[in-house]
Amino acid sequence: MDRYLIISADCHAGLPDAEYAEYLDPKYQEAFDDDRKQRTEMRRQMATATGQDENEFVNQWYADNDERLRGGWDAAQRDAELDADGVAGEVIFPDADAVRGGASAPFGAGLGLSGQADPELSMAGARAHNRWLAELCRESPNRRIGLAIVPILHDIDGAVAEIRRAHESGLRGIMIPVLWDPYPAYHDARYDPIWAVCQELDLPLHTHTGPAPREDYGGNLGIYGAETIWWTARPMWFLLWSGVFERFPGLKFAVTEGGCWWAADMLWKWDAIYDREHATKKMSRIAPALSMRPSEYFDRNVWIGASTTRRREIARRHEIGIGNIMWGNDFPHPEGTWPNTRAWLRDTFWDCPVEDARRMLGDNAAEVYGLDVDALAPLVEKIGPTPEDLGQTADVDLSKWDAVAAAGRHWLTDREAVPVPPGADGGGGPA
Repeated sequence: MDRYLIISADCHAGLPDAEYAEYLDPKYQEAFDDDRKQRTEMRRQMATATGQDENEFVNQWYADNDERLRGGWDAAQRDAELDADGVAGEVIFPDADAVRGGASAPFGAGLGLSGQADPELSMAGARAHNRWLAELCRESPNRRIGLAIVPILHDIDGAVAEIRRAHESGLRGIMIPVLWDPYPAYHDARYDPIWAVCQELDLPLHTHTGPAPREDYGGNLGIYGAETIWWTARPMWFLLWSGVFERFPGLKFAVTEGGCWWAADMLWKWDAIYDREHATKKMSRIAPALSMRPSEYFDRNVWIGASTTRRREIARRHEIGIGNIMWGNDFPHPEGTWPNTRAWLRDTFWDCPVEDARRMLGDNAAEVYGLDVDALAPLVEKIGPTPEDLGQTADVDLSKWDAVAAAGRHWLTDREAVPVPPGADGGGGPA
């Protein structure tokens, strides 16, 4: 009944906007003041246009969690919130406030970073955030995995320099833009120095949901919800199919906060394309840069920060890849499991074999980011949930997974795809 090492592969941190001033290079202070005023007004107009000011859920969220949301930037409050959730380690992305946007990196250099941003200002904002984040991580270095924001599109040499500087400061991965237009796509060899330094320093690359061509949507946010993961995962398949993972076999890539529901059928289709199924026989040179199936690169180079993972996704873990899934609580965003993570874990994992749950809830992330598990052991012993806490008792019949596990990735095992067992895609654990 050893306690679980829980690592959230998706957490967020960011200072209240005005407090970034002391981390910004002095020559950008005037531009920072102007930008802050513009962004405040833009947020006000957007809240009015979308009816956010009248959103009962949003207003109640802030009313219920006002003081606790200080954990977005206050280290002591943050540790208290993670402890209460049973989370021993965390991977930290920018932008603590996902609703009103009041704790975001300067000049928009956060989750929404894209090729449309001002090159100089976006790098200045990224550096300011990275400096502050390194300080936050030094407060609890064993449990925090800080990710540097790095605008890699316009100045490759400058980006490499910032990656090296951020690494020296203690940050342990980088987040790159999802949207690259008007710059070349990520299959272009101009980005090879970026991939090379990340492989050299063992810094995983990350994309995170948020950026999308919002100007296309009008007021139809359902369109955004329908395709946001497509934009987030797109850089990954550009790297995979163009041979970046072939040239840089040690490069790590994580797609975060889009669930993992999309991965199984994607891998099935990709392998079929690579193996020249009937529909692709007419195509020549379909994968000239690859020496392995796409699913093999996926297993070696790719992980999914599968925030707020659902039972349906856990039920398909053998197709997706148990070793590729990293759970996340999305702290402190309202769409995540915080502050009710323990209940979420029980509802989701109660009939999942303990050894599988251990990998997805923490062991995979510990391996990807090189976390010192022994250093975290005392904290885990104090706050980590037990299998019994998650409802994983001897009374739970696990034989329903036998056929699913045997089929695995059915297109590779030559077994028929096995339906998800009854009840495995619904909610609610044993009473």
